[in-house]
Amino acid sequence: MKNIRLSFIVFIGLAFLISCSEPTPKMIPDSEINTWFDAEYEELLQMSPLQLTAQGRKDRYGEIDDMSEAGEDKKLAWMEESVKELKEKFLFTSLSEEAKVSYDLWVYQYEMEKADHEFRRMNYVFNQMTGPHTMLPNMIINFHKVDDASDMEALISRYKEAGRAMNQLLERAKLQTQSGVRPPKFAYEFVIQQSKALLLGQPFVDGGDLNSPVWNDALGKIEALEKSGKITAEQAEQFRTQAKENLINSFQPAYTDLIAWLESELPNLEEKPTGVSRHEMGNALYAHKLKSSTTTNLTADEIHQIGLNEVKRIQEEMLAIKEQVGFEGDLKEFFSFVNSDPQFFFPNTDEGRQAYLDQSTAFLDEIKKKLPDYFGILPKADLVVKRVEAFREQDGAPQHYNQGTPDGSRPGTYYVHLSDMNAMPKTTMEGVAYHEGNPGHHMQVSIAQELESVPKFRTQMGFNAYVEGWALYSEALAKEMGQYQNPYYDFGRLVNEIWRAIRLVVDTGIHSKGWTEADAITYFSENSSIAPGAIEAEVRRYMVFPGQATGYKIGMIKIQELRKMAETELGDKFDLKGFHDTVLGGGALPLDILEKVVKQWVEAEKAKTAE
Repeated sequence: MKNIRLSFIVFIGLAFLISCSEPTPKMIPDSEINTWFDAEYEELLQMSPLQLTAQGRKDRYGEIDDMSEAGEDKKLAWMEESVKELKEKFLFTSLSEEAKVSYDLWVYQYEMEKADHEFRRMNYVFNQMTGPHTMLPNMIINFHKVDDASDMEALISRYKEAGRAMNQLLERAKLQTQSGVRPPKFAYEFVIQQSKALLLGQPFVDGGDLNSPVWNDALGKIEALEKSGKITAEQAEQFRTQAKENLINSFQPAYTDLIAWLESELPNLEEKPTGVSRHEMGNALYAHKLKSSTTTNLTADEIHQIGLNEVKRIQEEMLAIKEQVGFEGDLKEFFSFVNSDPQFFFPNTDEGRQAYLDQSTAFLDEIKKKLPDYFGILPKADLVVKRVEAFREQDGAPQHYNQGTPDGSRPGTYYVHLSDMNAMPKTTMEGVAYHEGNPGHHMQVSIAQELESVPKFRTQMGFNAYVEGWALYSEALAKEMGQYQNPYYDFGRLVNEIWRAIRLVVDTGIHSKGWTEADAITYFSENSSIAPGAIEAEVRRYMVFPGQATGYKIGMIKIQELRKMAETELGDKFDLKGFHDTVLGGGALPLDILEKVVKQWVEAEKAKTAE
């Protein structure tokens, strides 16, 4: 027994000596790993000419991405090798806390891409929301800037490239169909309508004064070059000829083939479909989509219940405003009043549409003056409010934001669908402006793009729950900032919030509980004052984008929880500017990583107080 005890003591002593002799890992400077990240990200970026253009760069300016499955395989293989090199080259424990976040993010985006790859034939290639059939023309028209003759040559090249890309995407849609996966019928009906609108007018249809959207854009850009003296009249005519040739010989045939195939598919599509659970592996796909959209491990049932709870809570706040304005009747009757009374709508005329744009701009101008009181970091990029182009505009479709360029040469744009003013109530207009503009998407995205303290890839990341959660948090923050002076517009803020809470119920209902489109519309109608046209557009959005709509409320709740935690921990030492700068100052993050970052900030603030 004595010898055993002695041997144990000797063993412990040796272990202590060995542990003491092991050198502490040498800290790797942030500059070293950031240089590696920037080199890797540049290589990844060069695989996407469209992403380069979105960032305001003119590398590979005349090209469009490889849209084939082979191109996707190549990218994933590259990412796998990059992550392998990261793990071999940099010891995680030797990194600063900020560098550890970058390390985790680089691995995270690969893991999510790998998971997406498993379900790639289950994502609807063409849909009515953001399908490539409208995305490519939108990029060509709004993102491809023409400053000189070489830029015009690149644009003309892209007309041909667009044809090639659309053919690749059509092949992927056919592969998807062979796998037994088809979208709801309404999706292809919209895609057909949108695609035909792109081919309406010159040079695709002879005669008449109407120009197609892409041809109209080409003529305008050529004319601007000629007027500025950057090209001669002869060069201008040559560009018009070349542009017309590529549009007629490549762009038009690709869209014609797409339309013909989509029309041939219509008889095979379901008029009244349920969600993705109707597909083989549909439940697994939806679980993945929820994880991707919320960056959490919440189940469909858990998200559904959170939604039900939030709907009930927000309706109680709505009742308080109903009482405030002196409305006699129950909440449903108040919904009906707000949803139909003419005072809450602009005229369905061009003057009414301009008034909506002007009022939205005025709200954004007003809140911009207050931002320095709530944020230390402010965006440099400008923001404009615009109507969606006719070829992709839809009655009642949700407003959206397109980011500007990192250098500010293209401003951020808040886009509004104004084809049906009866689906665009004044009451929700103010909250949506803050969501899409400042302090919402425009502020968050612009600050991320302008960051200089993190590797470049982090300035361009966008995690749905973080991005949309911040924008929804911003709608509530605007009330703290003194906005929503009209109680009906404050009610509109709650309409926007319950909208997102309803999404948790409806999205999970459709994709995990067998709800039909009609079931979803009924629940939406009974629990909100949202216009019928907007409800239908929303439900159809969820049906083609499973899980995406759940990120908004889940993200908002997490940011609010983190703020409450920080307020509790720091008491009167809590600094709201510091909290906001912490949330925004590292770019978009998965919610679990955001929580770590905020907790680190809280501990650092405590340490300052203790000094």
